[in-house]
Amino acid sequence: MAEEKTFEENLQELQQVVFNLEQGDIPLEKALTEFQKGIQLSSELQETLKNAEKTLTKVMQDNGEETNLDLGTDGENE
Repeated sequence: MAEEKTFEENLQELQQVVFNLEQGDIPLEKALTEFQKGIQLSSELQETLKNAEKTLTKVMQDNGEETNLDLGTDGENE
């Protein structure tokens, strides 16, 4: 079974895909394959970030219960 790549490894791979596509000197078929690979990597990275955000916005109460952390995202901290 293949080992799952880290966020950083996936990000680096996505950056390489973008670089390859920006060069514009690859055959159309390879460009399409690279584009699809980039879309998949982007999806995986977004899912990882979404899960991390969910984890980081929870705090443990003294009684051991989890509760959402109020991050004040309504612009008051600017």
